Amino acid sequence: MDPSSTISTPFKSVKQSRLQERRGSNVSLTLDVSALGNIEPIKSTPREVTLLYLKTTSSMLNKEQLNEATKSIQALEAEFSKIPPNFIDSDELNIPGHASKNRYKTILPNTQTRVCLTSGKPTNHLSSYINANYIRGYGGKEKEYIATQGPMINTVNDFWEMVWQEDCPIIVMITKLKEKNEKCVVYWPENQDAFGRFQIVVNSRKECDGYTILDLSIKDAKQSRSVKHYWYSSWPDHKTPDTAQSLLDLIHEVEESREAAGNRGPIIVHCSAGIGRTGCFIATSIGCQQIKETSEVDILGIVCQMRTDRGGMIQTSEQYQFLHQTLCLYQSNQSKNSDSSSTSK
Repeated sequence: MDPSSTISTPFKSVKQSRLQERRGSNVSLTLDVSALGNIEPIKSTPREVTLLYLKTTSSMLNKEQLNEATKSIQALEAEFSKIPPNFIDSDELNIPGHASKNRYKTILPNTQTRVCLTSGKPTNHLSSYINANYIRGYGGKEKEYIATQGPMINTVNDFWEMVWQEDCPIIVMITKLKEKNEKCVVYWPENQDAFGRFQIVVNSRKECDGYTILDLSIKDAKQSRSVKHYWYSSWPDHKTPDTAQSLLDLIHEVEESREAAGNRGPIIVHCSAGIGRTGCFIATSIGCQQIKETSEVDILGIVCQMRTDRGGMIQTSEQYQFLHQTLCLYQSNQSKNSDSSSTSK
């Protein structure tokens, strides 16, 4: 894949030298587990130019092209560096006090797609605020996912309000609770507990290879709803997963649960900041659907679509490479399954 075949752009990569230490952490820049909070939004590029790039840029790859692209590390790095992050500035939110509800000061929800909580007082804008965005799915389907930060001690109740408001059947958590620094607080009970106006009940636990599934109930005064919680804790601190297959297995199980849930709300996905590993999961899910439907995949276009909805989705070039590797593996698995089914006939 020749990166020059994509739309030319004035954007420059956000160099590692521009990344500052986050809360005292000084770790290597790899897959979504380092220095997320101090990526500086690019302020010099007009928003309309950014959005035009994100809405019009694509690069459809067939099986052979995807395989070649996956091997071209430098070309992928160059392609990734051209994608504008689309971060927003704090003053664009115009919500006094919102900083108290952000895990990282520069990772903010884009205004057009942010989730607004409706249970609070209409005059209290802070009560409606949560650091979360609706993310479109395959084919641009609205509100297929919600990408959000890992809950903080003072945002746990907001998180469950969002689960209830959006009728979310599935939560995917892709972070440990602590990776040198706190990445997420425990927002579910050991057995049963109250969170704000809701009772959360753990009905069962299932340990799988690399992740844990909790079957939860969320109850208000009148009704109860089921929620499946997938905790993918095997994504190593400061590294990529040892194998892409474990991520594909998780995505397959989540998709089966989505189908079983029927016509309910978005899948909530979070890591710590809600853009890196979260972006990898969502992009891989969309890419798998696209390959299944068309035998081709537009990874560049998928990332651009996600960044239109939430700034910074897919955090590093290492993640971008891993995304290609994972979807290349999925494509290969699909071909093998197709060949074996043809042989068995």
